[in-house]
Amino acid sequence: MAKSLIMVFQNEAGKNVSISIPNVKDEITENDVKVVMQNIIEKNIFTSTGGDLITIMSAQVVNRDVQELSVR
Repeated sequence: MAKSLIMVFQNEAGKNVSISIPNVKDEITENDVKVVMQNIIEKNIFTSTGGDLITIMSAQVVNRDVQELSVR
């Protein structure tokens, strides 16, 4: 099962910006994610076409069941 963390921020233009991190560990906690998101904003790690990321909006862990097919 593929597990990803999706973090959603608001930028200076008021638009939502999503950052997806694949292969998240099962042990990840809400506090871990909150600290990372706060660091992203405080250290201005990412920017977007609408400016800097300024507000934490939401976060979610998404599980996908992927079945590879051999089609070649």
